[in-house]
Amino acid sequence: MRLRGRKGIRESLEEQKELVILNPKEYKGKWSSLFGNDNPIHVEFGMGKGQFISQMSFNNPNINFIGIDMYDELIRRAAEKAMNVWSETEYTLPPNVRLAFANVEYVDEIFEVDELERVYLNFSDPWPKAKHGRRRLTHPRFLEKYVSLLNSNGEIHLKTDSQTLFEFSLNSFADYGLQMNNISLDLHREGLPEWNVMTEYESKFVGKGMYINRCEVMVGERALQRYMDERLKKYRLQENKPSLEV
Repeated sequence: MRLRGRKGIRESLEEQKELVILNPKEYKGKWSSLFGNDNPIHVEFGMGKGQFISQMSFNNPNINFIGIDMYDELIRRAAEKAMNVWSETEYTLPPNVRLAFANVEYVDEIFEVDELERVYLNFSDPWPKAKHGRRRLTHPRFLEKYVSLLNSNGEIHLKTDSQTLFEFSLNSFADYGLQMNNISLDLHREGLPEWNVMTEYESKFVGKGMYINRCEVMVGERALQRYMDERLKKYRLQENKPSLEV
């Protein structure tokens, strides 16, 4: 991705120290203190222009959100988006979202073990050529890092328009021994789900009639137990459902 940033963009970001984190490695293991509470931390890797992370933070005030991207121009746009989303509230600064300038390659230098509750991978670069497979954010080398950073409630949520990346990801999750849930090959088949917050890419792709693939991955012990409990509950309901006599 090539972005033409505005002149003086870095200076502009440096003036937003309370919202934009230019040296995220300094906060490894200390993100809760930065937010001033012990609320769960959800992170979006490759946040783009910030529509998803900003709206999610507004919809979920009891969760702390961190958007990460390696392009300062996208950090700038995401900062504008966050301020705009929260502009009609009493807050002069979005209280539960921070934007970090970083490369996902070094995520284990940014967060401590068990520091995160959820990882969002929204429309990541599919790197379609087989030789670039290691660059995909669902490659096992990245999964190893996510699994380490996610706590007992930890989950990974993936959305993509790329069937190639989705198939690769499902295989990658399975090979790593992770339990998947709510796998969808067409998320918008029956319209926009009420709980779903769209990214800029998602809005664009849905407008073109493209399929959106999505899945959730249970990583932490508690997350996996909730999944098993839900499955058992559904099974019992099915078992107790009266049969229809012909």
